[in-house]
Amino acid sequence: MAIVGADTGGTFTDLILLENGKIRVHKLLSTPHDPAEAILAGLDALDAGLDADVVHGSTVATNAVLERKGAVTALVTNAGFEDVLLIGRQNRTDLYDLHYRRSPGIVPEHLRFGIPGRVASTGEEVEPFDDDAARRAAEAVRESGAESVAVCLLFSFLAPAHELRMAEILRETCPGATLSLSHRVLAEFREYERTATTTINAYVAPRMNRYLANLRAAVPAGLRIMQSNGGTISAATAAEEPVRTVLSGPAGGVVGALAVGRAAGFDRLMTFDMGGTSTDVALLDNGLPLATGTTLSGYPVRTPMIDIHTVGAGGGSIASLDAGGSLVVGPQSAGADPGPVCYGKGGRVTVTDANLFLGRLSAEHFLGGRMRLDAERTRRAVERMAREAGLAPTALAEGILQVADSNMERALRVISVERGFDPGEFTLLSFGGAGGLHCSSLARLLGVPRVLVPNNPGLLSALGMLMADVVKDYSLTVMHDAADLAPAALERAFAPLEARALDEMALEGFQAGQVRLERALDMRYAGQSFELTTPLEPDRAPAETFAELHERAYGHRMTGRAVQVVTLRLRAVGPAAVAPPAPRREGPPKVAAAARKGFVQAVFEGREHETPVLDRDQLLPGNAFAGPALVVEYSSTVAVPPWARAEVDACGNLLLFVS
Repeated sequence: MAIVGADTGGTFTDLILLENGKIRVHKLLSTPHDPAEAILAGLDALDAGLDADVVHGSTVATNAVLERKGAVTALVTNAGFEDVLLIGRQNRTDLYDLHYRRSPGIVPEHLRFGIPGRVASTGEEVEPFDDDAARRAAEAVRESGAESVAVCLLFSFLAPAHELRMAEILRETCPGATLSLSHRVLAEFREYERTATTTINAYVAPRMNRYLANLRAAVPAGLRIMQSNGGTISAATAAEEPVRTVLSGPAGGVVGALAVGRAAGFDRLMTFDMGGTSTDVALLDNGLPLATGTTLSGYPVRTPMIDIHTVGAGGGSIASLDAGGSLVVGPQSAGADPGPVCYGKGGRVTVTDANLFLGRLSAEHFLGGRMRLDAERTRRAVERMAREAGLAPTALAEGILQVADSNMERALRVISVERGFDPGEFTLLSFGGAGGLHCSSLARLLGVPRVLVPNNPGLLSALGMLMADVVKDYSLTVMHDAADLAPAALERAFAPLEARALDEMALEGFQAGQVRLERALDMRYAGQSFELTTPLEPDRAPAETFAELHERAYGHRMTGRAVQVVTLRLRAVGPAAVAPPAPRREGPPKVAAAARKGFVQAVFEGREHETPVLDRDQLLPGNAFAGPALVVEYSSTVAVPPWARAEVDACGNLLLFVS
């Protein structure tokens, strides 16, 4: 049986085919107008048969929100709460910007409808549902032309009867509309966050449905979608809850990094995923770093996701001069079209162009020699920009890389130093098509002792999707004092969530005995406004675990203060069938002659060096060499500077040691 991982990026679409224990890979330029076009072309290039399952990391939901290209969406809520999305929270993202204006909402005023009926915070009905008023609201929704409807009623997660009845009326009145019900999308308190998450789901659902329907028609075997939480779900589930896929591509890379790092003997990792458009970083301290939400285009999205920090720095990031003549790199990207200058169509110098100009990329070996870079066109563009900046061309190119490195270094410090972690205690795991060109410099800046670059680093996100478990997350706000939740009470509280989880995992193809259920509680001290997610540990009181986590996060615990259990969390996991690569037999320290592909003149720190080009496919475990060197392979190039040395470990990973 064959299985394909497909990751759609801003510049390249990556595919990796696993069949009978053998791997084949393909990388091609993305097709932003229709991401499926590149995926289908890649499947054809890999000659993946009709029986190949596909696991896909989709950017459709994210792009629909960022570009404001989602469906015409209506919101039905309680009368008097129609403006909850507009009011939001009092936080201002740009506190000192005197010209700050909030971006237009995705649901304008004429598409927000209120209906009578009210459920209290105890779950009791305090005002009955009004069928006639609900039908009038549904008629107004139909006349508005809305394609999708978000239904978010007060405390529906405690008593969903009003939402369910509203959904029945909407299905009768607006049969073609897509419905998103808040008690299904997010069964948690905080009305603004729940309404925003449900509305985002409704906004992107029609577009995601069309995209997945077209893709499923072209992929007759199984199609699974990567979620933001590091697990996969069926395409049918993703079509219903697309809000769970907003960070699916980067999540695949982190899952793959954890598997590869553990196989190499490293549990504490900082992941560095530099692609064509952006760079994603995460800190893995013996496991996946999970968060309960993020902000997308100004809206809170409260779904479980891997904690990933993103900056607008990638190989395609455009270099420019600001009004004062200072060099700026990114966040604007050349993307897949027109792409960097060296791809043949772009006209503005990018990070990739700077690397090529300095000899840190080989024009003949890009994408395994299948895509030749235009070095002469790049030289003219860099020299033209250097004249504008009043710099020597080499100084300009190195300056572009230094500015890009500075942006990425700050991102890595956000997830490490600013959270109390010492980068020197971690291994930097570098991947993405451009990661190998910058990882050694970043390790040196951060004081990280080693860098691990896996095989096919430009395709690790796609590989991670193959390694990802099937995961579904559930939550329910309960608001109890921890002292009142004895073990028996916790069992009763989790029982409905676990029953639902097992039923839905059965639809994903797993029997009850195959599913691992992981429980956690969102807890806080009485009077606090924020919670810490606390895993339930056997033979230990949840309040003790919470106090320990609180002290680790904030430096103290509040002895004697009551502890509240705010929300129950359940994670259902079905194990993946794909394992990381097994170790191979170690070879000699000396690099074989077959691995040497010639020399290039590369510039490092202002000096030109005769730099050997090594074919990574010909390197063996045990091989070791000192920089400078360029290690080329199909999906990426690794630049080993003069102040670094490299070894190939038993799994075929390249380990770089910087000084």
